[in-house]
Formats: sequence, C-alpha cells, structure tokens
Amino acid sequence: MPRPNPKFSSGRERPTPLWVWCAAIVCTIITLAVIIAGIVTFIGYLVIHPRVPYVSVIDGHLDPLRIDYAGILQIQATLLIRAQNGNEKAHASFSHSNYTLSLNGEDIARLVAPPFQVRKNSSVDFNYLVQSSPIPLGPEQAQDVDLALKRDYITLDLKGSARVRWRVGRLGSVRFLCHLDCHLHFHPSNGTYIPSRCTSNAK
Repeated sequence: MPRPNPKFSSGRERPTPLWVWCAAIVCTIITLAVIIAGIVTFIGYLVIHPRVPYVSVIDGHLDPLRIDYAGILQIQATLLIRAQNGNEKAHASFSHSNYTLSLNGEDIARLVAPPFQVRKNSSVDFNYLVQSSPIPLGPEQAQDVDLALKRDYITLDLKGSARVRWRVGRLGSVRFLCHLDCHLHFHPSNGTYIPSRCTSNAK
C-alpha cells in the first residue's frame, strides 16, 4: 500500500484566531477614517479657499541724506508697510513684528509693531518714520554713498519677520512666519521710492 503523503492532510483546517479578525477590522476602520478625513479636508479647502496672509512694502520716501566731512551719515526715511489678509472667512493675528533697515551692512533703525489683528478680507497699514542715529562710515562706505548720490540711485536693505496665526474654518489654526528680505531703491535727489516687489514669504 502506498504511504500517505505527509504534506497533505485530510483533517479540517484550523480556524482563524479571533484576534486576527479583530485586528483586520480595526485596520479597515482606521483606513476608512483616514480616507474620509482626507476627503473632508480637501472639500473644506475647496469651499474656504484659504489665502496666506502676508506683509509687503507699499511705498516710501527718503529725505535728503546728510554726510559730513568726517564720514558721519544721517538718514531719515518713511516706509509704508501693509499687513494683508485676503481670507473672506478668517481673521489673522500678527505678532513679533520686527524689521531692520540697513545701508551697506550698517544698521540704520529697527521697525517694530505691537501685536495686532487684521480682519477678514482686509489690511492694516503701518507708516514708519525712520530716523537714524549718526552712523560713522569707513572710507570705502563713504565713497559708496557718495557714488550713489552722484548716480541718484541708492539701495536700503530691509530684513525681518512677523509671526502670523489664522484659523482655516473648522480645519484648525495655522501658524507660520512672514519673512521679509528686500532691497528698497530710492532716488536721493527727490526721495522718490522706486517701486519693486517686496512681499513676505511664508515659512
């Protein structure tokens, strides 16, 4: 008589343990919950269509530069900075607004603002009057300023940031940093601001 093959069994297969079925059900529920949450978030984004608030320089004016024979420079300027919130269904809160205005690596002044809110689909303007303390310039720096005056074209650097918090409907709150890093150009002869893009980047 042929021997039975040990690889095959005529007995009944063992039933799947209960914990395996429970684990499979839990995994299925979690997967469905994640898919539904993603669909709800996507639909909410399409309905609310959120826009990131930002900060930008709108206008400015440079008063006549004063530099004496000893290379001491004094600058006075006006900058109009706007905080914009383009969302139609959410307010935005700005805090820790801090910017530094400089010329050829020499800090001129710090521009700060207290915490404030921008209502939905609105903006808030800050008119900064910048008046520097006497700035001693080295020979090369004084020469650069003199050359800029002759060319009637001078550049000031503006760097800084503001913290922003806003609520995207029922999707939750969002926090990020509005970072400014711009070159502001002026005609020293009449103080005219030369318009250029100076808008914050979200980080």
